[in-house]
Amino acid sequence: MQRAEKQLTPDKFGKSTVMNIYLDTPSFLLIRNSIDAKGYKEKLRIRSYGVPDDNARVFFEIKKKHKGIVYKRRIDLPYQKVLDYIYRGEKPCNSQIMQEIDYAMKFYGNPLPRAVVSYEREAYFWSDDETVRLTFDKNVRYRTEDNDLISGSYGTEIIPRNAVLMEVKTAGAMPLMLSSILNECNIFPTSFSKYGKAYMHYMTTSQNNQTKKEQLI
Repeated sequence: MQRAEKQLTPDKFGKSTVMNIYLDTPSFLLIRNSIDAKGYKEKLRIRSYGVPDDNARVFFEIKKKHKGIVYKRRIDLPYQKVLDYIYRGEKPCNSQIMQEIDYAMKFYGNPLPRAVVSYEREAYFWSDDETVRLTFDKNVRYRTEDNDLISGSYGTEIIPRNAVLMEVKTAGAMPLMLSSILNECNIFPTSFSKYGKAYMHYMTTSQNNQTKKEQLI
C-alpha cells in the first residue's frame, strides 16, 4: 500500500461491508463443482454493499471462470424483487443478463440461498488504468442459517483476524509498476475462494459434530 498509494484511487464503493448470498442446491453442487473443476466453474450470488432493506438495490450475479479468466455478469435490482424471483419464480425483467441468470437457475434446479459470506473491503482502481482494480478484504465470515441479508453480516470467521485477502482484477496485462511492486514485496498469485473456504469449514465442522454425537451414543 505504501509503494502504490500514489497510483491507487478509491472506487465508488470505497470502504464497505460486502455481503453475499450464495445460491446452491441442497447438496452444494455448485461449490463442489467449482472446487473440483479444472477448466470451468460458475457461481450464483446476490451482493449488497452494507445491510439492505427490502427496497434497497442489490446485485444479482452469475460469476464464471474459464481457463483462469473471470467473467462476471450482474444486474442491479431491488432486493425484494430478487427474493420474489428466487422463491416464487417472478422474473423481474427480461434483459440479456437476466436471461443468462434464469438459464443457470433452471439448469441447477432453482438453487436457494445456502450461505451468507461477508467481509470488510477496501477497493481501488489503478490511476493510470481504470480497468485494473485492487481489493483488500478482511474479517471474512460466513453462516449457513438465517440466509437473509437483512439479518446483518454476522458469521463465523474463516481466515485469521490479522490476515488480508488481496485481489488484483484486470482484463488485460498488469501495469508494469504494479507487477514490479508485487514482485519486490514477494506477493505471488494463489487460488482462494471465499465461498469454497466457507463450504470446507462448514463440512469439517459438521463432520466433527457428527463424530462427537456418535461417540456420545
